Amino acid sequence: MEQRPTKKQRELLSFIDGFIKGNGYGPSYREIMRALDYKSVSTVATHVNGLIARGWLAKKDNSARTLEVVGETSPSGAAAASSSTEQEIRRKIEELRGQNNDEHAAAIAALLTTLDLLGYGPRDDTTLA
Repeated sequence: MEQRPTKKQRELLSFIDGFIKGNGYGPSYREIMRALDYKSVSTVATHVNGLIARGWLAKKDNSARTLEVVGETSPSGAAAASSSTEQEIRRKIEELRGQNNDEHAAAIAALLTTLDLLGYGPRDDTTLA
């Protein structure tokens, strides 16, 4: 029986996929850490390696920014995953904005790009300004 990604795994895969579509290259582990609120780069590496082991992510080589999404979530879980992913991304944007810190501008922009690429587009309350 084929295993499906967990909610956290889908969130990570969606972020990586959206980042690649928006930028033409994969995110760094530090960008993933900031955008998805992981506590350390090693936590990101653990999750990424788990997705690689399951065949849902691949690294083109051992250099930076070469992650690519290679697996698909099952169609039956895709709609629910998309909705919860959108909500989680919007929650993270608001959390970063609440910290009132210019350091988070790049992460907010990446998350907004991800929403747009996933077809959600920005709402009035989730614009960069």
